[in-house]
Amino acid sequence: MIGILVITHENLGQHLISCATHVMGEKLPQLNHLGVFIQDQPDAIFSRASAMIDELDSGDGVLLLSDIFGATPCNIATRLVRSGKVECIAGASLPMLVRVLSYRHEPLPMVIEKALSGGQQGMVHIQSAS
Repeated sequence: MIGILVITHENLGQHLISCATHVMGEKLPQLNHLGVFIQDQPDAIFSRASAMIDELDSGDGVLLLSDIFGATPCNIATRLVRSGKVECIAGASLPMLVRVLSYRHEPLPMVIEKALSGGQQGMVHIQSAS
C-alpha cells in the first residue's frame, strides 16, 4: 500500500485528511499530514518529513501531496523526492486525495496518474441552468 504524506501550509493537510476520512467512511492507514507554519525552519520540517516518510513506507513507496507549487511546503517536499520511491504532486485537493486513497493499492506510477486525473476532473465549471 502506498503511504501518503500531505505537506501543506498550516492545517490544510489535516483538514483535507479529515474530509477524505468523512468521504471514504473509514479511518485511513498510512496517511499523515505535516503543516508548515510561518515560524517553522525549513530544515527542521525537512527532518520531520523525512522521518514521517520512513514511518509511512511499507515498501511500496510514498506519495507526497503539497498545496502550492513553489511555496515552502512544496519546496521541502521536492527535496524529499526519490524517483520511484518517494514522489510528489503539487496542487493537492480533496478530489485528488480521495482518488489517491481509492487507488493506493496500485503501483506508485498508477497512483500518480490517478491523482493527477482526480485533481483535473475535480475541477468543474458549474453554470446556471437558466
